[in-house]
Amino acid sequence: MHKLVVLYSEPADPGHFRDYYVNHHLPLVARMPGLLAWRYSFDVAVTPGQTPYFAIFEAEFADAAAMTASRESPEGRQVSADVANYATGGATVIHYPVQDGIV
Repeated sequence: MHKLVVLYSEPADPGHFRDYYVNHHLPLVARMPGLLAWRYSFDVAVTPGQTPYFAIFEAEFADAAAMTASRESPEGRQVSADVANYATGGATVIHYPVQDGIV
């Protein structure tokens, strides 16, 4: 499995961010090919101290090739282009292969 994580900094208008993200951006995300699962939260916390992030998004793909193909698809390019419409505080995108833990 390969995971993509987006960390959003505090936007200029938090209300607009929340409304636009839920009602416009996430429906675009849901159309991305090869997407196995996704989740998000506006309740980001750090221990200890104040979080530098307003929101977090994570997506799961079968592997790095599936993630790359999805991001380069017409739907993926539309999702990337849409970020400027709500993420005025900026966004950090990271991705990595997931290693299973052994219990």
